[in-house]
Amino acid sequence: MTTLSPTQARSNLTGWLRKAAAGEEIGILFGDKVISLRPVQVEPADYAEREYGVTREELEHFTQKLHAQGQKDRRSEKIREYCGDIEALLQG
Repeated sequence: MTTLSPTQARSNLTGWLRKAAAGEEIGILFGDKVISLRPVQVEPADYAEREYGVTREELEHFTQKLHAQGQKDRRSEKIREYCGDIEALLQG
């Protein structure tokens, strides 16, 4: 394991993060502890639950409702596809 002080880690953080993402063990000293840098798999539902207190079921319900509203707005032409020509989009 490569162990760094916070100052060493800060001076080349992107490089250390790349190495950690590639599987190298990188640790940063914090007081009498070593804090490990490592990749973590994050699922969107896990993020919503941790950050906002939303359950998986609530997130699924919201996603379905948002998708249905998007389809309704497309049918009523409130939402139009952007093809790269802003003038054509604005003219309708």
